[in-house]
Amino acid sequence: MIAREAGVSVPTASKVANGREDVAPETRRRVTEVLDRLGYVRRPRPRAGRGPALIELVTRQLDSPWAGAVLHGVERAAHEAGVSVVVSAAPAGGARGAGGERDWLERLCARETSGMLFNLAGLTDGQYSRLRQHGIPFVMIDPVRQPPPWVPSVGATNWQGGVSATEHLIGLGHRRIAVIGGFPREQSSTARVAGHRSAMAAAGLPVPPGYVGWGEFSEEGGRREMERMLALPEPPTAVFSCSDEMGLGVCRALAGRGLRVPEEVSLVSFDDLPQARWATPALTTVRQPLAEMAGTALRLLLRMVAGDRPEGVRTELSTRLVVRDSTAPPGGRA
Repeated sequence: MIAREAGVSVPTASKVANGREDVAPETRRRVTEVLDRLGYVRRPRPRAGRGPALIELVTRQLDSPWAGAVLHGVERAAHEAGVSVVVSAAPAGGARGAGGERDWLERLCARETSGMLFNLAGLTDGQYSRLRQHGIPFVMIDPVRQPPPWVPSVGATNWQGGVSATEHLIGLGHRRIAVIGGFPREQSSTARVAGHRSAMAAAGLPVPPGYVGWGEFSEEGGRREMERMLALPEPPTAVFSCSDEMGLGVCRALAGRGLRVPEEVSLVSFDDLPQARWATPALTTVRQPLAEMAGTALRLLLRMVAGDRPEGVRTELSTRLVVRDSTAPPGGRA
């Protein structure tokens, strides 16, 4: 709209909005008038001699294995690229909280960072629009909620991961296979459940309604759904839980009923966080390359800071099944 109002190309309008010098004075004046009339908020121009790019990583929490893997991937890629990274936490109420939402984002935008990485479930539509108005390059790292179509993000092949998990259980001989997804209607969870359904359909196996559970990506969510499934007239012999934390909850529910993993119920989870290896038995899981995803996001952001446009808004890295001790044939041993 800005380019159309000023009678210039979109790249030219973008140069003016981002403080670039390579624009004719008269063209700059026309674009600036349109920006002012529309209330567009422009970022402060970088200081001369400012030095290497400074990237801000905004995360939902700082003390989780997930955040640690992401931070490691960003730090390693930043070191290779010769840039600096600062880390900040989203408000305790989450980025979607109504109170102080605008102030929180405005404080981020006021900092003279070159670009931002968001390791959050997602932002609100208003927050996405505000970042766009400020002209700040940013990339989402594995957003749970589907971002607007123009927002660049880096994630994993969730659908294929769901296929791999279920094919592994089918290959062991299981036919009664349940799935426990995280938050319904959110892209990572629904994609993993869809992959499970696809693998079951390809094998000609039914997925009874009671064999699909939804909760949240938490240990309690997995425990609650597994308790419900154990009360079915014909409980599953195998379960695919869409996160490692939910998988630990599944183990709790099974242990509470005196059922052994994998001798009586096999389990595949998703993520491959450290607790999947530490569990007893160690969990067979679908590995998300979290550090690699974070590093890819940083490199993409640096290209955007340099003026490049991403070829596609969604970059997906491959998942991989890691077989450990929590899966075995029905009634068998690992």
